Amino acid sequence: MNKMNFNSKKETADKKERQGVDDATNLQEEQVNAADENAASDNVTDECDGQGELEELKKKYNELNDSHLRLMAEFDNYRKRTLREKSELIKNGGESALTHLLPVVDDFERALQNIRTAEDIKAVTEGVELIYSKFMSYLSQQNVKPIETVGEPFDAETSEAVAMIPAPEPDMKGKVLDCVQTGYTLNDKVIRHAKVVVGE
Repeated sequence: MNKMNFNSKKETADKKERQGVDDATNLQEEQVNAADENAASDNVTDECDGQGELEELKKKYNELNDSHLRLMAEFDNYRKRTLREKSELIKNGGESALTHLLPVVDDFERALQNIRTAEDIKAVTEGVELIYSKFMSYLSQQNVKPIETVGEPFDAETSEAVAMIPAPEPDMKGKVLDCVQTGYTLNDKVIRHAKVVVGE
């Protein structure tokens, strides 16, 4: 009976030991499974984050690309408009100047009509001088000024010597004795050189 009791206790102890080992194994398996699940869920989260970032980057790229295309279109329109305005200015730029010259032309026409029938030469001369004075006043308003040369030292920047003659007086050497054609400046820039005779 003692022997049987001993065997039965031994079997019970063996069963308990096996059950403990099985429990430990099951626990280890559960821990491994839990770790795998956590890793899988982390991978899914990482993938989701990566896709979210990718979507954000795509959205930002599309916005920047759209903005770039709009700027290019606006610049192209600006360039075309500027070219059109420049061509209009070149084409019609002289309109204002010519419009203001028309009254002077009218005066010349009246003077020509009067010259044919006039008997008083002095009156005709005065009329032409008035027209000349009006015209020079208009040029002055446009910042066109005659270059004063006679009696001044010759300046190659503003004048062109067409002849050199002996100076009548020693102090006139190298100075302008006569102006054959008047020179003009526009805003202090020479637009036509004066043709002069210089003393030597």
